[in-house]
Amino acid sequence: MHRPTVPIEGSHVYGDATHVLAEGLRPATAEEIVGPYFPVRPIVSTTNDLTVIAGRELRALGQVVYISGRVTDRRGTPVQNAELEIWQANAAGRYPHPADENTAPIDQNFDGHTKIRTDLEGNWRLKTIKPGGYPVTPDWCRPPHIHFDVRGRASRLVTQMYFEGEPLNEMDILLQRSWGGKETAIAHYVGSTGLPEPNALVAVWNIVLLAG
Repeated sequence: MHRPTVPIEGSHVYGDATHVLAEGLRPATAEEIVGPYFPVRPIVSTTNDLTVIAGRELRALGQVVYISGRVTDRRGTPVQNAELEIWQANAAGRYPHPADENTAPIDQNFDGHTKIRTDLEGNWRLKTIKPGGYPVTPDWCRPPHIHFDVRGRASRLVTQMYFEGEPLNEMDILLQRSWGGKETAIAHYVGSTGLPEPNALVAVWNIVLLAG
C-alpha cells in the first residue's frame, strides 16, 4: 500500500493518496449541485497552485492547504487524464463572482478556480487556500468546501469536497442530503511535517466515478 507523503518544498509532490481497495465495488462519490457561483468566464487556468496569481508578488490570504487524491472507477481502476474543474470561495467565504452578495472582502490575489487533469495513475494534486464558510440564510451557514466538476472517460460528476472536523458540516443541508453518502464527500487530514508554509494543512480526498 502506498501511503500519502508530505509536500516537499520546490517539488510540488503531495503524495499519490492511494488506499487499499476493499473487495467488491467502491461507493461512488456523492453528487451535489453546481451551485450559484460557477465562474462566469470559462476556466482557462491550468495551475495546480491557487495561492498565487502569475505576475503578482503577494500570496492569497488564508491558511494554505495541500490536497491530493486519485480518481478511479468503482472497481478501483485509475481514470487517467480525467478533467477536474475546480472553484471555491476565498478565506473569508467570498466568491470572485458578481452574484455573490456576501459582504466579506474580496481577495485581489485569489482567483479561486482552475482546471487540472489526472496523471496516468489517476492522481491529482492542488495547493490552495482553505475556503471560509459563509451565510446562506439567517439559519444556515455553509461550511468550508470546494466545488469539483469531474469528467472521466464515461462519467461526469459534479460534487463538493468538505473538510473533516468542521462543526458546520453537521448542520449543512447540502452535505447531509448528499446523494451517495456524505462520507464520500469529506477530505481527511494527514501529517503535515516539513511544509514550507507555517500552519499549512495536508488533506487527502479520493474521487470515485460510476463508470470511470
